[in-house]
Amino acid sequence: MTTLDFGRFDVLTFDCYGTLIDWEAGILAGLHGVLDARGVAADDEDLLERYARHEAAIEAGPYLRYREVLARSLAGVCAELGVEPRAEELAAFGGSVGDWPAFPDSAAALARLQERFKLAVITNCDDDLFAASARRLGADFDFVITAQQVGGYKPSLRNFEVAFERIDRPRDRILHVAQSLFHDHVPARALGLSSVWIDRRHDRPGSGATPPAAAAPDLAVPDMATFAELATA
Repeated sequence: MTTLDFGRFDVLTFDCYGTLIDWEAGILAGLHGVLDARGVAADDEDLLERYARHEAAIEAGPYLRYREVLARSLAGVCAELGVEPRAEELAAFGGSVGDWPAFPDSAAALARLQERFKLAVITNCDDDLFAASARRLGADFDFVITAQQVGGYKPSLRNFEVAFERIDRPRDRILHVAQSLFHDHVPARALGLSSVWIDRRHDRPGSGATPPAAAAPDLAVPDMATFAELATA
């Protein structure tokens, strides 16, 4: 990984869930809510790995709204553990994204970065669910590209290509910032984008709610606060 010259970038594109919003906390709350009610004990990391497999497989198939992806992923994990959630539990989890907490450093980091850069988000989410998360972040993104708008999910290159069309800047002026190697850094690097890895799981083993993947970002930092400090120095 190299040192980046942040002065050559005009636009920062962000992943949202896992990078700015603590989606693992939200996912675990939903899973444990269903399992605990039935007396089923489960390890957090095991649940996240199971969830990652189900969500990635569903998103690789015909397009579904993200709330439906969430519901089906929950059902899949629970089925492996011998549990059948009620329809209202599936619907509640599908609509829970707006309740997922922001990482404590996200809002301040975005505010600091927006003083210098245009900000975009490329998110695997529905428009209305992301809007609730954006309010939680206090963020006014210059460009918002959702899976609903694209009709598909990262790691598809199409999500990034739509972003390029909207942003209308040379690719070497765009820096992608994300936690997931699988969803973000693999496609970003394939398209020639510089990228920064927000390694939120630096102090934990495994890849959590994202499938494992290999990629070579230009820079790795443990959190958004560190990134904002470096990028605005």
